[in-house]
Formats: sequence, structure tokens, C-alpha cells
Amino acid sequence: MDFFEATARIGAAETLDLETAELLIRVENSGDVLYNELAARLDNEEAAELLRRNGREEVGHARRVMKILSLKLGKEYVPSAEVMEKFTVDLPDSVDASALPMIVEGEMQGDIGYQKWAAAETDPEVIKLLLLNGREETKHAERIKQAIAILAATPA
Repeated sequence: MDFFEATARIGAAETLDLETAELLIRVENSGDVLYNELAARLDNEEAAELLRRNGREEVGHARRVMKILSLKLGKEYVPSAEVMEKFTVDLPDSVDASALPMIVEGEMQGDIGYQKWAAAETDPEVIKLLLLNGREETKHAERIKQAIAILAATPA
């Protein structure tokens, strides 16, 4: 399974069970790989930094999901090495603004997923953490839109 397949599997999950949460941790932790790889392929440092910032925050999402698991399990959740292993993200050698709307959509779907999982929970702290991750996914989409605008305004 690669990063994109794992993301699709998470998107199809109705509830945040242990297996889905562990896959989510791995995907969120790999968000910095995705965003750093995208940033490295852009010819604009301002746009690239917006993407790298998203990547740093994705790692924070993984930490929140670990906290959620600790709350749900009633004890500290300690991820296995496999759960902490980051996916590689295969991208073309060259990326421009035309590739980014797909990532915007992925981030928006991430927010929807977090909202769906939060609606199925009863613990207020779990709900709060899920909704926080979701709101940040929407912020990531907005940053990508900013990067697209920057790239569109930059002469080739």
C-alpha cells in the first residue's frame, strides 16, 4: 500500500477504530514527506514554504491521533515501529500549480472525515481533538490555494 492508497482507505472509513487510527497516524506522519517532496519540486520559495508548513502540521495531527487513542483505550497508546514508519510518496520529477488542486481536495475531504468521526464519538476531548485536526486540514487547503495563486502570479 502506498500513501495515496492508504489515504483513500482512510477516507472510506466510517468510524475511527484502532486499525483505521493506526493507518491515519502513518498517513498524517507521512504528510511532511508529501509536502516536502512537493515543495522541493516548486520553483518558488514562498509557495514551497507554505507547503512545508502544512507538512509540519500534519505530523502534529499524528500526535493528536495518538492522544485520541490513549483516551479511547484508557491508557497511554504507544505506536509500533510499523505505525511510525512513513510512507514514501511517489511524485513526478516536476510539479507545477496544476498538480495542487488535487491536494486541496484531499485536505477538504480530510476535514469532512474528521467531522464524521467526531460525530460518532461521545468523549468531548476526543471530539475536540478530531475537530481541531479537521479545521487544520481546511487551513492546509487554504494555504495550498495561496501557493497556487503565488505560482500563477510568478512569470515562467
